[in-house]
Amino acid sequence: MNMQYVSSSNLVAVGYDSPSQTLRIQFHNGTYDYFDVPSHIYQGLMNAGSKGSYHARYIKDSYRYRRI
Repeated sequence: MNMQYVSSSNLVAVGYDSPSQTLRIQFHNGTYDYFDVPSHIYQGLMNAGSKGSYHARYIKDSYRYRRI
């Protein structure tokens, strides 16, 4: 999965696989895969002014995830 570095105090890089709807987020303390994430949520994250706030509000407690 291609990862893009992002400007954020909490997130390091973000990747998205459309066929599986898997969102991968690399934080300073680890990397997580989030499952069944619609592409509009990924786009919202990438366009958010605060990626950490967007993650906390729309992703963190809304999708299954695992640390990789």
